[in-house]
Parts: sequence; structure tokens; C-alpha cells
Amino acid sequence: MSDYDGRDNEEIFSKVLRAGRRTYFFDVRSTKAGDYYLTITESKKFTNDDGSFHFKKHKIYLYKEDFAGFTENLEEMTSYILDEKGEDVISERHQSDYSRSQSPQAVDNGAVSSEPPTAEKFTDVSFDDI
Repeated sequence: MSDYDGRDNEEIFSKVLRAGRRTYFFDVRSTKAGDYYLTITESKKFTNDDGSFHFKKHKIYLYKEDFAGFTENLEEMTSYILDEKGEDVISERHQSDYSRSQSPQAVDNGAVSSEPPTAEKFTDVSFDDI
């Protein structure tokens, strides 16, 4: 029979990153052999209709032999995103004026215009026709 008693392996070092409804836990743990590995846990809070709440957790186990490849891919992906979209957050949650489809008049070479529309951009309406 195994000497494993069902408990998590020893936690050596931990860091927490709170990000809105999500919390990320970075934990260094020890194997039975005494080596270290990393677990990354995403915990997301959900509120039920009755006001109670629950958490959903997703966990990644990362071992030393995968650190270099993981780090390389993570750096490449994050650099790509920042190079393509910049550091500003674009989302409904973070911008009260966010719109999935912006009108062509509001966009000028990819930048949203903050100037109000001029009279030339409106169509004349004759109220005699109503």
C-alpha cells in the first residue's frame, strides 16, 4: 500500500495575485522525493441567484523540465498581445463606453474620435414631411 495519505504535498512558497473576480495562487510544492514543482491555481467567484456564492478552480502543475518552454511561450504570447493591442484594456467590464461595433465615423485610422460630430455629418430632415 502507498504511503500517500491523500493530503496535498508540502507547500514551500506561495504568492497570490488578486484580479477582480479571479484570484491566482502560485505555490511551490515538494514532491515525495524532495524536488520542487509549481502549481498555478485560478479561483473564480460566482454568485448564485440567492446571493450565495461558490468558487470554481482550475489548476496547472508545472515541473522543472517544462519551465524553459513554458516561460518562452508565455513571454512570446504576452509580447504579441501587448505589441498588437497595447497595454490599455479593451472590454465591456473595464470601459463604460465600450461598443463591439463602432461606427465608421467614430473611428479614424483605428483610433476612436473623442470630438463631437459636426453639422456636416448629419442628414437634413424636413419636418414638413412628418
